[in-house]
Amino acid sequence: MVNGGPMKIAAIQLQSVLDPALNLKSIRKFMDEAQVRGIEAVFLPEVFYSMSDGTRPTPYLIDGKNEHYEAIRKLASDYEMFILGGSAATLVSGKVMNRAYNFDPHGNDIATYDKMNLFSCDLSKHPSNTVINEGHVYTAGSSAKMISIGEWKLGLSICFDLRFPELFRSYSANGANLLSISSAFTIPTGKAHWHTLVRARAIENQSYVVASAQWGKHNERMSTFGHSLIVDPWGEVIADAGEGEGIIFGELEMSRIEQVRSRLNVLREPKNYM
Repeated sequence: MVNGGPMKIAAIQLQSVLDPALNLKSIRKFMDEAQVRGIEAVFLPEVFYSMSDGTRPTPYLIDGKNEHYEAIRKLASDYEMFILGGSAATLVSGKVMNRAYNFDPHGNDIATYDKMNLFSCDLSKHPSNTVINEGHVYTAGSSAKMISIGEWKLGLSICFDLRFPELFRSYSANGANLLSISSAFTIPTGKAHWHTLVRARAIENQSYVVASAQWGKHNERMSTFGHSLIVDPWGEVIADAGEGEGIIFGELEMSRIEQVRSRLNVLREPKNYM
């Protein structure tokens, strides 16, 4: 439960394409399963609504409360669940932001977060020949965002933010006990670093981490690693989606956080070592 007792959550792993209708169909299929299980909160991956080829924005931009915004909002209200963490390309004052949306079970907009650290990767000499620069598509956000879901304090992040531990330490310093890392990690970087980095963010902040991810070949240019994760505050993996579209489940317990934090007193005020 959100207030008292474990919170039952799920993370959906998608193979999103450009057409949002197809992506919503997949999401609703998994949310049907989540509803049967009594899930309270569902975490979605990065750019779940529409996946472009990375050279230009998707044409299906959220702009104010247009039909694309409403389609996402209705996921929460139709299923009466929290929809958390997942991002969609959003037009803001003529700029495209990679924006994470969060809705309560009534479809009320809790808060949004704009991705601050944009991915830039040149693996042209790697067999994957992966070259991506999100700065050609998106404008970076400028501020972190935490939201409250009952006793849970959720720090929001998107994909490449994972590589900036200072963001997550700032969340911890402000009381976070749950971290969302919605992602579309590339295959070479995912194989090399994904599990290590996600578990590290859980361990060093003694917080639960829910890392919903994209998987598979989305178009001619974009392929992603998958392996959506739910990790506990000791760094133990509760669930790993592996490859393929799917949904994973977990129960988050405040007592587990208290148990882990009583072992190691590491969540002190950040120090300046210079």
